[in-house]
Amino acid sequence: MTETHRFSLPNGLRVVHSYNPTASMAVVNTLYDVGGRDEAPDHTGLAHLFEHLMFGGSANIPDFDGPLQVAGGSSNAWTSNDFTCFHDIIPAHNIETALWLESDRMLSLAFSDKALEVQRSVVVEEFKEVCLNRPYGDMGHLLFGMAYPGHPYGVPVIGRDFSDIEKTTQDDVRRWFHSHYAPNNAVLSVVGNIPPERLRELVGKWYGDIPSREIAPRTFADPPLPESPRLVEASGNVPQTAITIAYPMGGYRSPGYVAADLISDILANGQSSRFYRRLLMPGKLFSDIDASILGTEHPGLLLINAKLLGKGPEAEEAAIRAINDELSRLVESEADSAELARCVNRIESDRVFSMMNPLQKAQSLALAEIHGESIEDILPRYRAVTPATLQEAAREIISPSRAMTLIYRPR
Repeated sequence: MTETHRFSLPNGLRVVHSYNPTASMAVVNTLYDVGGRDEAPDHTGLAHLFEHLMFGGSANIPDFDGPLQVAGGSSNAWTSNDFTCFHDIIPAHNIETALWLESDRMLSLAFSDKALEVQRSVVVEEFKEVCLNRPYGDMGHLLFGMAYPGHPYGVPVIGRDFSDIEKTTQDDVRRWFHSHYAPNNAVLSVVGNIPPERLRELVGKWYGDIPSREIAPRTFADPPLPESPRLVEASGNVPQTAITIAYPMGGYRSPGYVAADLISDILANGQSSRFYRRLLMPGKLFSDIDASILGTEHPGLLLINAKLLGKGPEAEEAAIRAINDELSRLVESEADSAELARCVNRIESDRVFSMMNPLQKAQSLALAEIHGESIEDILPRYRAVTPATLQEAAREIISPSRAMTLIYRPR
């Protein structure tokens, strides 16, 4: 039996807690409302670099991982265009160690020149490995640059170029920290066997004296919708032709977001999906095909990603035609109610099982708090979608005039 509790500190820190008295482990998750979208156009990759720097020592603790490991814990982090997240998994009776460590790096980093030098090198090597040396590694730069001209989403989270990382100074790091890393720009979520009264006491003890800070405002505007189709062609040392077709869609808070998610599931989630049955199983055009959405705060993309069995213009034209035929069916006809129900049931099943994982639950609680909702609010939004509203969303999103196509061929 779990209970969910919420409270805030005077400095603006929001806390959401799921109490499970039967759990032996606890998760401490800190979600900061900062990501790649907050970077300057001429200095990208800073959000991701900063994720690394947060493990380089804080004001009173020179080594983050050492005390955590002694207490039987582990940690990790991720960065997206919208958020940066840090999580610790630790025996519940040692949870104060995690709260001590996380609060100290929220208070202030050590701003060590050595840590900056080391982490710059690590991230530069990661950029080279992921974007330059891996097949299709630069597809994200090409696709997002086409889809988001002049917008922060136009650059992958890892950065525009590794030279942006190399030029990062200690002054840049300090500015980023004091503009974004603050209790009033974060959500702390805790899942595990710690009573609510005890957690409130510990959070007050370790976080209560951290000052709130002035958060840098976001001043960019979302790009206008494409007025005509866009095409980017590229080549590289890759084994087969890859095609991505992207359509603009609303961000997380938009009315059509959930319907777009269901559209991607109807197309490509599981062996009963349309792409699997009609495009992949025949084995004539595709070795792989998928559909997904960017779960972003600002307007995102419905993505169709495919790898082709054949090469050359005829194979590309046949593949695009087959994809467009499937998309047209969604636009022209309502989905079968059983097909839609199957997708909703799969989402519900996945979500129920994911909430059994304390880490996934902690991250879901934090994201829901950022969005001003409860995790219980999410599934009813999917159940409310009907075949008619799904078709309406498909007509809004899948417009030939807005299609953005990237064709990546073997050199």
